[in-house]
Amino acid sequence: MNPKLIRNFSIIAHIDHGKSTLADRLLEHTGTIPERLMRDQVLDRMDLERERGITIKMQPVRMQYGEYILNLIDTPGHIDFSYEVSRALSAVEGVLLLVDATQGVQAQTLTTLAMAKKQGCVIVPVVSKIDSPAARINEVKSEIAKLTHLPKEEILAVSGKTGEGVDELLEEIVKRIPPPRSAAADEPRGIVFDFSYSTHRGVVLYLRVFDGTFKKGQQLTFRAADKNFIALEVGIFKPNETPAEMLAAGEIGYIVTGIKEPGIVGVGDTVGATRGVLPAFDGFERPRPVVWASVYPKNQDDVALLLQSLERLRLSDSSLSFEEEASGVLGRGFRCGFLGLLHLEIITERLKREFNLSLIVTIPTISYVVTKKNGVRETVYTPSKFPEHGDILAIEEPWAKVIIITPADCVSLLIQLLHEHEAITLNTEMFEDGRIEMTIEMPLRELMRGFFDTLKSISSGYASLSYEILGERPADVVKMDILVADEVVPAFTRMVARRRVDEEADKMVEKLHSLLPKQLFVTKIQARAFGRIIASRSLSAMRKDVTGYLYGGDVTRKMKLLEKQKRGKKKLLARGTVNIPETVFMKMVQDSDR
Repeated sequence: MNPKLIRNFSIIAHIDHGKSTLADRLLEHTGTIPERLMRDQVLDRMDLERERGITIKMQPVRMQYGEYILNLIDTPGHIDFSYEVSRALSAVEGVLLLVDATQGVQAQTLTTLAMAKKQGCVIVPVVSKIDSPAARINEVKSEIAKLTHLPKEEILAVSGKTGEGVDELLEEIVKRIPPPRSAAADEPRGIVFDFSYSTHRGVVLYLRVFDGTFKKGQQLTFRAADKNFIALEVGIFKPNETPAEMLAAGEIGYIVTGIKEPGIVGVGDTVGATRGVLPAFDGFERPRPVVWASVYPKNQDDVALLLQSLERLRLSDSSLSFEEEASGVLGRGFRCGFLGLLHLEIITERLKREFNLSLIVTIPTISYVVTKKNGVRETVYTPSKFPEHGDILAIEEPWAKVIIITPADCVSLLIQLLHEHEAITLNTEMFEDGRIEMTIEMPLRELMRGFFDTLKSISSGYASLSYEILGERPADVVKMDILVADEVVPAFTRMVARRRVDEEADKMVEKLHSLLPKQLFVTKIQARAFGRIIASRSLSAMRKDVTGYLYGGDVTRKMKLLEKQKRGKKKLLARGTVNIPETVFMKMVQDSDR
């Protein structure tokens, strides 16, 4: 294969800007998939992707356009997968920047564009959905021109629905996106931008080849993981895996490894010859969980199945991490780390669908760095493991840089929302159509506390948001315990902003008071912070009519029975424990305000 005839590219866009639909038309116009096999979102393989209209798993595909080979990597659009997308962009020479003609530039457009520029990709701007009656083609082209510093005449216009402009787009891909650079050596070297798992074949690498050739039977190694393996098969994506004799420099394809151990393969790792001298590519890092949540099976008999399922998912998703934990209420389960809230949602949904598990998932939390008074620093992933208030010298928490694009008439409500969530406004700009772009910084804890849902509500769904994780900064938060009958319930423990601790304490106590069934004795429900009780309610005792069977006679008989009942309740109050029903526990840990 002549490298000068290869074009490697990806499509970057905000969610719902027509990326998957345009990919369908490219496949159709190049004859990659026969017309009888075409369907909507053909590169989205999972039912979950097709139902939600989002790309979750990367899917490469090779297209033949005349004498040229076009390799497209279809990437996820959500910010949770930004590291994986950055590795995919390092495997291509150019990107199609897709912007919806009805919506214009959105927050995620800015984030993905910055990522593509950082990787040195050639930008080909494209306006999509030009067939829509609400399309603002000229206005959106002006927005893109200002953003990319390119002439409006160089901005293409297409309709993924009708196919208008797709042929011209294919010509421009060949013309504007450069071919792969010449190989530096004959020694095989490539970068892993994704991988999948097969029960029979083990881990299947998705690879961009930069040097040499990869063939079946070669002895290869992962540079970062320091793990050797034999290439059981090499091939290309059409879009199904199709075996080939070899993968040469400049090509994109797959390698079957036979590896069936989780945690070895990582996105961004370099694959090369076992005794090669070429160095690993820069930029590799192990994904760091941002959000944590506990996952329990509703039936404790399914603990082993849940463990097997998590291990199976980790074979195709190295960003998932987990460790076993136990709860006095729900039994054994796993504390899992995720890249973000969408990643959490996807993993739990896959566990339910693919492995038929019924799960209880607790409120997601973040990790904190705690410095104790004795100078010891530790990272705490769950509020129940936090040191006591008197032992803490300082607490740090991760912050996020957030870009919001919203209609101008929502700005006043947005400013109130930002104040409520401890945000700092860095910059404000206005688009030609009147929309406002705001760049802010805020604690990740506050971003997770229902911020996006509220933003969509006040903007009637028109606002868009993207974010990136920054480093840790000092946090003004406290640990809040919930006590039932003077016993701490670890699963209800939360980290709360100091300024909202009284409000949150009252809310949690009132909610539990309304949900908890009455006991045979008066039950105290309390919230504790700063080493003291800050909210309390008493749940009255269940009363049994011990004199109901008596009639007539001396009143002292009734008095004796009532006194005996009183002594019994006093003993229960001193010794009794409360078993919280599973339904109450689920409502408390799943429905609480984030």
